[in-house]
Amino acid sequence: MTELRVPGAIVLVDVPGQGTWLQAMGIGDLATNSPMAVENHMRIGSVTKTMTATVILQLVDEGVLALDDTVSKYEPLVPNGANITVRQLLNMTSGLFNDTEDDAFNGALDAQPERIWTDHEMWAIAFAHPPYFAPGQGWHYSNTNYSLLGDIAEKAGGAPLAQLMQQRIFGPLGMTDTLLPQRDSTAIPEPHQRGYMYGTNVINNDIYNAALAGNTAAAQLDAGPDVTPPDVTDTSPSSSYADGAAISTAHDLQTYAKALGSGELLSPATQQQRTQFVPAGSYGLGLERAAGGLLGHNGAIPGYQSFMGYQPDKGVTVVVLANLILAPNTYLGDALPADELAKVIQQQLLPS
Repeated sequence: MTELRVPGAIVLVDVPGQGTWLQAMGIGDLATNSPMAVENHMRIGSVTKTMTATVILQLVDEGVLALDDTVSKYEPLVPNGANITVRQLLNMTSGLFNDTEDDAFNGALDAQPERIWTDHEMWAIAFAHPPYFAPGQGWHYSNTNYSLLGDIAEKAGGAPLAQLMQQRIFGPLGMTDTLLPQRDSTAIPEPHQRGYMYGTNVINNDIYNAALAGNTAAAQLDAGPDVTPPDVTDTSPSSSYADGAAISTAHDLQTYAKALGSGELLSPATQQQRTQFVPAGSYGLGLERAAGGLLGHNGAIPGYQSFMGYQPDKGVTVVVLANLILAPNTYLGDALPADELAKVIQQQLLPS
């Protein structure tokens, strides 16, 4: 944490037969110097994608939609949507541009962090860019895929996504501290800590794009030792809604990680489909495979970074929540603080 300059973190590790370790470390609010607390709520960023995907896959189980349905069946605005399938949205092989990689969008987010973004605004940003590749001919992480999946879930499921998640995931699993908030809300339930980000969204995006292009020399955020990261807690999560706006706690994510990794919420056949990973990204249907065989997802959203994983063979659960999106003075591949803390844990519990 000192090396990564993370203000605070919550760590949960559960190992059957050995016990559970849950600890809050560091500072939750730099202005008041108040400590982190294990019960704090936190934005979980792209861990939300696993929830959106779970709703979609439950609808597949129910025969309401199919993995090989085309996107144009649900959303005719998508360029080449007649050749993009629901499966390709889920496993990031659609080729659609990642809306949050657009510099103009990031500049607008810096200028008006409280602005409420709609799906159609985010799609317009994405569709103004050419695709990365033809559908099914490559892999590229794209939030646009999951924004579209949220829309498909609502149309096929007949209810708002927040309601579908509550009825299908949070309620059945007893996740009383987890929610997908109203799109126009920047509130986080109490108790919660503040969230921080070095630099700006534009700078962070430029670093991300440099790293994708292989320019590792440029792929780090410079911040001197006396720089205090700005508080970005109240940035609207609306631009990453179905793909990143959920809020949860370490305890709830422990419950969810096990259900996700074990396939509790899906039929065995659909869970088997879910765990067919695209080699380029170790990415399945709304599910990542991390080191040590941990199945789950990470998340990053202004102010917060998260990691959640479950190892089915050993029953090990790891949850890490940090109130910093990106560590400074560290190359991007090693700059996601929750991911880096999770790697330390994984290396001890699940060595490759």
